[in-house]
Amino acid sequence: MAIQLTPPTKNVFHLSVFLALIALILYLLGVFGVIEGGFASVAHYAFWVAVLGWVVLVVGVGAKGL
Repeated sequence: MAIQLTPPTKNVFHLSVFLALIALILYLLGVFGVIEGGFASVAHYAFWVAVLGWVVLVVGVGAKGL
């Protein structure tokens, strides 16, 4: 039995994956020193973008069926 994503949940899933990729890119840019301000400040933003992606995914799963 395959689970089919409806259009709203599919969009929420894609948004959360997009935010996770942005967080990964920010983290890697901080590791390699591409962005000024040091690794700690860039990793801080990457962490919060990743948390935001997780929250979007949790809200999308929790609101499924409403």
